[in-house]
Amino acid sequence: MPGIRLWSGKSAVWYDMTRDRHSTALRVLQLTDPHLMADPAGVLLGVNTRDSLDAVIASAHADGLSPDLILATGDLAQDGSEQAYRVFQDKIRGFNCPSLWLAGNHDNPVNLAKVIAGTDASKRHRVLGGWQFIQLNSAVPGQVHGELDDDELVHLETELSRHPACPAVVTLHHHPIAIGSAWMESIGLRNRDAFWQVIDRFEQVKVVLWGHVHQELDCERQGVRLLATPSTCIQFTPGSPDFSVEPRAPGYRWLTLHDNGDVETAVSRAVDFRYELDTTSSGY
Repeated sequence: MPGIRLWSGKSAVWYDMTRDRHSTALRVLQLTDPHLMADPAGVLLGVNTRDSLDAVIASAHADGLSPDLILATGDLAQDGSEQAYRVFQDKIRGFNCPSLWLAGNHDNPVNLAKVIAGTDASKRHRVLGGWQFIQLNSAVPGQVHGELDDDELVHLETELSRHPACPAVVTLHHHPIAIGSAWMESIGLRNRDAFWQVIDRFEQVKVVLWGHVHQELDCERQGVRLLATPSTCIQFTPGSPDFSVEPRAPGYRWLTLHDNGDVETAVSRAVDFRYELDTTSSGY
């Protein structure tokens, strides 16, 4: 696989994103891995996941950047309940923009699909502001790892072929590259070579974006920006060989997508959110 290099200069990127709020560039907000539950008091490793999502949403509103689109990249529910998905739907309604949802390994795809049926959130491909967004289902029923079946790879190839001049953001739940954490290597995307064989054929792919890893990552592979984003609840310790969480604030990602294919992005965190994290757990 071609080399992957880390991206630098995030502070400059954040300044560029906020300096011109009247720009015609497309503003995208990624929210990932909220792990909501039907029980309002439900906690994950000591963190009330509804409260942490509320803090993230409040912080995103405070940024003053109204999104044109929300990308919700999986593990929206911890218990897979229909109620949890309705809670997520209600909480993002205040942004007054369309959203696209993906299922993760903790999600119940039947309940998720029931909640978003007939809405924009159910779309697997969307063209907006001169960009195309391609949603891929990497969840494997009953498994933690991810895989793209043949239909998903055909979907990816078909949409990229149909819109050759339209810069693309490709989203999935599972990480398609090694991220330097041994315990997560086996629970990422298993057939990543097949995925990259498709991506490498299409120069209009500008961003591959995912969740699942509960941490920030920003790197590049053959001109494609590779982005992972903190969870809106608990955070995994980067580089840890074994399961480990760290007491960092929940986060989210902004992207500014320009009509010439340029991408600006940065992660922000709800730094005022207070919680008691259980750092002794061996899993979640």
